[in-house]
Order: sequence, then C-alpha cells, then structure tokens
Amino acid sequence: MRKIISFAWVVLLAVACGPGKKSQEQAFLDSLNNLELEAPMISEEVISDIMQQIPSPLEISYLLKDAGTQYEFEMLNSPDNVSKYNSNFKKAINLGIYGTDLGYANIYEQNQDAILFLNAIKGLANDLSIGQFFDFTTISRLATNSKNLDSLLLITTQNFNSINTYLQENQRSNISVLILTGGWLEALHITCQVAAKNPDNKKLVEKIGEQKIILDNIKLMLGYYTQDPYIADLHKDFQGLENAFESIEIIRTYQEPTMEEVDGILVVKDNSTTTVNITDENVDTIREEVKKLRDKIIS
Repeated sequence: MRKIISFAWVVLLAVACGPGKKSQEQAFLDSLNNLELEAPMISEEVISDIMQQIPSPLEISYLLKDAGTQYEFEMLNSPDNVSKYNSNFKKAINLGIYGTDLGYANIYEQNQDAILFLNAIKGLANDLSIGQFFDFTTISRLATNSKNLDSLLLITTQNFNSINTYLQENQRSNISVLILTGGWLEALHITCQVAAKNPDNKKLVEKIGEQKIILDNIKLMLGYYTQDPYIADLHKDFQGLENAFESIEIIRTYQEPTMEEVDGILVVKDNSTTTVNITDENVDTIREEVKKLRDKIIS
C-alpha cells in the first residue's frame, strides 16, 4: 500500500498549485477506483475449476460438526464494516468474504446474522452494479432455512457464473477474481480458526494443507491484473501466505477409477488418494499469515 500512497502523493503534489485542484484529485482517485483492464480474459472453465476446488460452506460445515465446534460470530467479518469499504477493490473482495460468512451463519441456523450478511452483500453488489444478478427475495428465504443450503449454494454458484460473464464482457473481470479470492480467503480463515481449537482433527489440518494448490491458482489469476495498483498490492501481500505453504508436501497416488451405481445412476468413483504432509508449525504459520492478510482486507 505504501507504493500506491507514494504514487498518489506525487501526482497530487503535481496538481496542487494549479486551478481545479479538487476536481483533478478526485478524477485521479476515480481512475484508480474504476480502472478498466486490458488483461486477458480468464475462461469460465478456469474460474469454475477453481470454484469447485474451494471448500464450500457445506463442506466446511461437515468438518466443523465433526469437530463439535460452536458457532462463533466473532470469527466473521462484522456486517458493520461494510460502510468502510469505499473502493471497488474493497467492495469486491469483501463481497466474497461476506458470501462465505453468509453460508457459515446459515449452517448454524443463525437467521438474524444471515440477514445481516445478506444485507451487506446486497449493498456491496449494488455498489458494484451487479445487484441485478441477485434474487435477494429468494436468497433471503433460503438463507433463513438451513435445510435449503444445497439450493442456496446452487443459486450462489449460478449467480457468480452470470456475474463473471458480465464482468468479463465489460472488461471488469478483476472484480470477479477479487470476489473469488475473498470467498476463498474467508473459508481458509474459518478453517484455520477452528483447527487451532481442535489440533487433533486431522481432516481440518489436511484441508488446510490442500489449499496450497488453490493458493497457486489464486496468485496466478491475481498476477494477470497487477496493472491495477490495488491488486498489485494484494498480490505482494499473498507472498507471506505462499511462503507459509511452501514446505507442505502433497502426494497424489493414482488408482484406476471404477463405476458404481448410486440411486440407479452409474457414476465414476475416483479411487486415487492424496496424502498431505503438514506439521503443527505449518498450521500455526498459515493461520498467522491468513489473519495478517485478512485483517488488512477487512479494515
């Protein structure tokens, strides 16, 4: 962020003595906030592949319930923070964060909190001119009933696909990448916080280690948009998290897939296994780096 501030300060000094100071300063700040990018479009297939690998709120819920943990609102990004997000960068990445928080609240049937997160999402989506892709009446109904979680996740995925297509067509695909990044980071944050209180839960620890692959993909996507100074800053901030994952080893052992019948339908069963070599020290370091990065993003 220091580099961005320094650059802005030089430009503002250059126009400080001339007429129309306020309008020129605002024009410069607006140019940063509404930057349209010429970077290559990222295909929907790539986005979809990464989305499928990111731990969903449903998947996290199974892990949390296995760990026997209680709902903790304090782990999440307070909906009150939404008023602080005054740039498209902050709005987009925190939209992703609130999306994960909504799923978490829904899992524990915290209806009042779910509505608060939904309102935060609605405000940010409207500010980013993508509110038209959300059927907030339907989402609100689904979000207040945990039995509808599968439907909520389906609608959320469909919405994101529509948003991603729209943003790419309008040279704003950096926004969809930020939404995706925020959602992934919050899922990792929640998993790390729960794992800290359940160090013997190997499933949680392995799930954290598996995120090394997703992190590589996230950094690769962000790297396409580093001409945006906000994303360039974020890309650098991810280096600490990347370093924390560096020594983790993921071993994939291939086994031939087989066919089996599920509810009268033949499906392919993946028999390959994955071994994640991760230590308690690795988990502690990752949790610290996630917290450092997330604190900067939600502040």
